[in-house]
Amino acid sequence: MNNRCIIYFLGLLLSSSSLLAQPTFIRDSLDTYIVREMQRWRVPGLGLAIIKDGKIVKLRGYGVKHTGVYGASADSVNEHTLFMIGSCSKAFTATALAALEADSVLSLNDKVTKWLPEFRLYETSATQQATIADMLCHRSGLRTFQGDFTYWASNLSRAEVIQKFGLNKPAYPFRTRYGYCNAGFLTAGEILPKASNKAWETVIRERFFTPLGMTRSVALAAEFNGTSNHATGHTLYDDRLLHLPIPAIDNLAPAGSIGSSVHDLVRWAMMQLDTGKFNGTEIFKKQAIMRTWRAETIVSAFRNQLLPTNFGLYGLGWFISDYAGRQLIEHDGGVDGFTTTLCFMQTERLSIIVLTNTDANTLYAALKWRILDAYLQQTPKDYSRVLFDNSAKEQAEEREQRQVLRTKAATKPSPSLGLQSYCGKYLHPVYGEIAVKEQGSALRVEFSHHPAAPAILEPLGDNEFLCTYTNPTLGVQKARFETRQNKVATLTVKVNDFIEYEAYTFEKK
Repeated sequence: MNNRCIIYFLGLLLSSSSLLAQPTFIRDSLDTYIVREMQRWRVPGLGLAIIKDGKIVKLRGYGVKHTGVYGASADSVNEHTLFMIGSCSKAFTATALAALEADSVLSLNDKVTKWLPEFRLYETSATQQATIADMLCHRSGLRTFQGDFTYWASNLSRAEVIQKFGLNKPAYPFRTRYGYCNAGFLTAGEILPKASNKAWETVIRERFFTPLGMTRSVALAAEFNGTSNHATGHTLYDDRLLHLPIPAIDNLAPAGSIGSSVHDLVRWAMMQLDTGKFNGTEIFKKQAIMRTWRAETIVSAFRNQLLPTNFGLYGLGWFISDYAGRQLIEHDGGVDGFTTTLCFMQTERLSIIVLTNTDANTLYAALKWRILDAYLQQTPKDYSRVLFDNSAKEQAEEREQRQVLRTKAATKPSPSLGLQSYCGKYLHPVYGEIAVKEQGSALRVEFSHHPAAPAILEPLGDNEFLCTYTNPTLGVQKARFETRQNKVATLTVKVNDFIEYEAYTFEKK
């Protein structure tokens, strides 16, 4: 037997012994579980990676990139298929800034105004105190997602998003509460060009993708469709699986615009597990990596009834919790049509990455927890069934509510005033301007910062209307006009909670 054959068989033997060393669920049941649960959740495609003790235990794709092409091998997901990773991008932004701190270029305790003199928050005292770290750990005083409808997939520039971020009246005193804030991450990311003379996307490519060999990853959403072997995003709308276009979110790039594959993200995870090194080469200083893992904000101080977790914290671009007595560092991501998760436990030398191409599932989280429990020898729980049952109940209730509204709208009840009375221009202090126009027996709302996503208002009687957005991500909601002295004064509209919890009240001009 020649040397090449000996090396080949030794490789097979080592691979087999590594697999045999894995928990029974990973070794014998994982693939069956994934295929079954993907069918339950109607997930078209999924990418999975597991790293344990410095070795890649699992690296593969399941299902298809695009519905309607089942059985076509060219459309099957593999380890190189690109998915949008959403907020899993945040840790890249935080690490880039922590690396500049480690090199003494800046301090994460620097005031934001030192680097962005034009930066303003709603309250002067908060403007004067806000640091880079504040932006990276969600303690600006805003509620979770506050302002996101204004920014998400809008035509605003990055500078305009930061300006509008400062117009939001905070829900809490500065630094007292956690409130997940995408605009805060954009603000921090826009300090990178000031400190490094390079755009955020250039820093991501040069400091992360190139040295880690993440050769297929893209920094911007605008680049995603131009790649080969990429997944299509999907959502469930009226119990139908719809394709979604990639949203224009590069104005929020530091908060969520990266597209990547499990093959590429394994390298990012391995570098995290080795606190800055990849294949023995230092990519980032250990102190930079450790800085992002340091807890900054309390997210939850209560025991989770489903998980072996007692508290949740946020570092810089990472959620941090106890999980069965170990420190778990993780982040989920969501972009129109995609949901993802990446986690690691350094003490266990374990990392799990799950990418899916539908935003109507939490299988990505259930799969992560099921794998964690297998490695940590926890009593297995059927997380997927519990989450699915809750989700199915909520979706059924939402469908029923929408149907009630649609049935009422179909009877064409008369509004309190003639349709022309509702028409005109309206203004919101943060969002800006919208226009309401007559369209047949309904009204059409045109949003100045979302010109490609108008909404149709159908009368429900009195001053209430059924609001159907042409972008299914925004949803179907009830809208209401208010009158003063028999004249229209305001219009209040709402989008889906996963975009923003707040309703927007526009004043008629």
